Amino acid sequence: LPVGVQAVQGEFARGDVVACLDANTREIARGLSNYAAWDARRIIGRASSDIESILGFMEEPELIHRSNLVLRA
Repeated sequence: LPVGVQAVQGEFARGDVVACLDANTREIARGLSNYAAWDARRIIGRASSDIESILGFMEEPELIHRSNLVLRA
């Protein structure tokens, strides 16, 4: 969910595989992004219910759906 995201780095499109890092910059997961980097930056830290009012559309309520997320061991 965007409320738990603290930063977005780099450029990516909707559907691209992105790395998820912890506070120590260790990769903890990879997943398919539901939003391009530009849009993701605009909604980080916000509730899913705010996405449509911020972007003017809502693809999905999460940045990465858990079905499209792989956790690192």
